[in-house]
Amino acid sequence: MLPDSDVAALRDALRAAPYTVESVAELLGADAHRALMRNETTPARRATTDGSPVSTLTRLFALQVPVPLADAERALPGLVDALSVAGILERSVGEVAARVDLRAYGDDAHDWWVVCDLTPGLDGSPRTVGPEHVLGISEASTSLAQLTVRDRVGSALDLGTGCGVQSLHLATHADRVVGTDVNPRALTMARLTAALNADDPKAPAYEVRDGSLFGPVRGERFDLIATNPPFVVSPATGERLVYRDSGLPGDEVVRRIVTEAPSYLNPGGWCQVLANWVHVEGQPWAERITEWLTGTGCDAWVLQREIADLPTYVEMWLADAGLQGAPDYVQRYDTWLGWFEEQGIEAIGFGWLSLRKAGREVPVLRLEEWPYEIEQPIGPHVAAWGARTDAYADASDADLLAAHLVQADGLVQETVGPAGAADPEVIMVRLQRGVRRAKQLDTVEAGLVGACDGDLTVGQILDALAQILGQDAAELRRTTLPAVRTLVADGYLR
Repeated sequence: MLPDSDVAALRDALRAAPYTVESVAELLGADAHRALMRNETTPARRATTDGSPVSTLTRLFALQVPVPLADAERALPGLVDALSVAGILERSVGEVAARVDLRAYGDDAHDWWVVCDLTPGLDGSPRTVGPEHVLGISEASTSLAQLTVRDRVGSALDLGTGCGVQSLHLATHADRVVGTDVNPRALTMARLTAALNADDPKAPAYEVRDGSLFGPVRGERFDLIATNPPFVVSPATGERLVYRDSGLPGDEVVRRIVTEAPSYLNPGGWCQVLANWVHVEGQPWAERITEWLTGTGCDAWVLQREIADLPTYVEMWLADAGLQGAPDYVQRYDTWLGWFEEQGIEAIGFGWLSLRKAGREVPVLRLEEWPYEIEQPIGPHVAAWGARTDAYADASDADLLAAHLVQADGLVQETVGPAGAADPEVIMVRLQRGVRRAKQLDTVEAGLVGACDGDLTVGQILDALAQILGQDAAELRRTTLPAVRTLVADGYLR
């Protein structure tokens, strides 16, 4: 770990360069930046030859290209020796190379830096990673950041912190953040990530602890838990990449998190999990996850985003470990498939679990498959689902009839029918935000949705529709209320 004075000097040098997401993207240009996202560095090398500090830092860390010592000292004044001693850089007679990655990262309001291991497999080189490899910014970490509810909270837990990227986000809206991990290398990097970005005197208390799952926080409670656990479902082959392999059988690590998290949540608190789960013979996936959720006392919204067939899944994770082309590749592949067969596993699901300790006598469980388009970030829409559930989960028919409902923001209606016909054959409403659902409505439902502007109650609207359609008002209320509940639960109305 660097001394505080060197951390501050490094932060100042990165800012002065400036080594930020925006500056690097502008330096590289769109084509070279996209190529780098594909792990191809050649276009970016051509764009970073001017010897400026931002070019030097980009070459050093993002491109993993050794740079002249003079350029390194200009970009990192007075720091090259200290960073070499700390294992961040490696200095030779006339050159400096990176030993770890120092990644520019941020969002619309923040410029951050994340310390992680170097990206393997650049420019077609073999992808080799060690057991304690620490991932940087990945598709999974971005998905979790977009999923997380960003309401202001007192305390947040980053379970399995890795390089500490989720904690950076949590620190923007939590008064206290705790990150945990079992990987000593990850703990070191997460602490440096935290220190490098902690220059605000008003920054929240942030602590990194060593230990597995909830072990380091026994007896504590949090308002928010965010976790991208080592969820890969694989046979116990004696080898383990800590960032992805829990060492527990099947999807047991996810089951433990789901079942144990509620005891670490404050009332109203959220636990949000990125996860894999198995599809076993003879049991629907939703039934399996429901078994985990039953007894937790939490409302839960589970979205299954993908289903991977077993060969695709095995190929993906063998490639992730850099084993394509290895002498025992076929043997490993066969071992995985054989183990899946023994366990009765048919496929692997991937998705998002959002649990909320709502204190409801009968929790609301919503489990659905949604491989379609979603507006990101989805976190605000998860929070809105929680608010809708609080408002209407326990509402009686009388409560619902007395409610003043309004349409969701951006709700659109589409009609289909013969050209020139007086009435459409099909009426659809479509959400443009969050989970972009579409729903076919009958005439009464379409009339109700169209009239929901907050002025009249649901009961008043249904009575008016009954009069227009020549139907019995009481019967129309009775038959339409279930559809009204669905429209609210699905987010078409609020």
